[in-house]
Amino acid sequence: MDLARRIAARGSEFLLFALTPPRVTVGAERAQEIADVTQKRLAALDLDGLVLYDIDDESDRNPDERPFPFLPTLDPAVFRSQHLTGWRTPVVVYRSVGKYDEAELRAWLETQDADHALTVFVGASSRDKQSATSLVRAQRLWADLRPELPLGGVAIPERHTRRGDEHLRLIAKQEAGCSFFVTQVVYDVNAAKNLVSDYRYECAERGLEPVPIVFTFSVCGSLKTLEFLGWLGVDVPRWIHNDLRHADDTLQASYEHSVGVARDLIEYCRRIGVPFGINVESVSIRRAEIEASVELATALGRELRRV
Repeated sequence: MDLARRIAARGSEFLLFALTPPRVTVGAERAQEIADVTQKRLAALDLDGLVLYDIDDESDRNPDERPFPFLPTLDPAVFRSQHLTGWRTPVVVYRSVGKYDEAELRAWLETQDADHALTVFVGASSRDKQSATSLVRAQRLWADLRPELPLGGVAIPERHTRRGDEHLRLIAKQEAGCSFFVTQVVYDVNAAKNLVSDYRYECAERGLEPVPIVFTFSVCGSLKTLEFLGWLGVDVPRWIHNDLRHADDTLQASYEHSVGVARDLIEYCRRIGVPFGINVESVSIRRAEIEASVELATALGRELRRV
């Protein structure tokens, strides 16, 4: 069963792996080398799909100094079409819609093969940011042009903790056509469970069937990466922060925490009847972190019932 059918069935658990395209400064030859190494590394994972992020500058959202400088990356759609030609599973291509005008989004939507491509639309990082296309307008373009192309949305448990209305945002996106959601990296399992619970029971009150929520996990190999997670708005509970800060091996400690959180969420979603998937994110250029991400995907894949 391919990824789009697993999502539509709302009963089959699935495994994704996410990465960022190479920086725009690399040449075509180097980009192909990166793509070849990536495909070889992930070949043994038995993935249901690959996720390609569309990186945007979020300095407007957070005025604090960015722990890592913003470095533009290749358009994920271009990286996929020109360099990942040998990849066989469906690919979820993120679109930070504010970066593209309507003509660009229209042209991209019209060329996608719905059997092998899915997309996640991401809105502006803040209300004050100038956007070429709003999220609402992008959703309407999708509905007018390619409603058969599986559309996903972003789910942010931390925003639910702060505002208490993320479940309503999910339902609004679902009613606009989203058939699945992908979270940002999860460290705070209680925040994620609160969101899932409120979403599940709000759907029940409205007579809606929940769509799959894809939980994202990632290893953290350094304190600077931990600082960057905070800059991005990821809530790392104090006790986990302390564990990672004082661990003899930060990377191994974060791996173990990710496995524990994932198992907790898997059990909880099964118990209350919310369909879900697992996404393992690898955005580091450090070999040790990349290899640990592959190991994490292998371990979490064993936890899933992919029927």
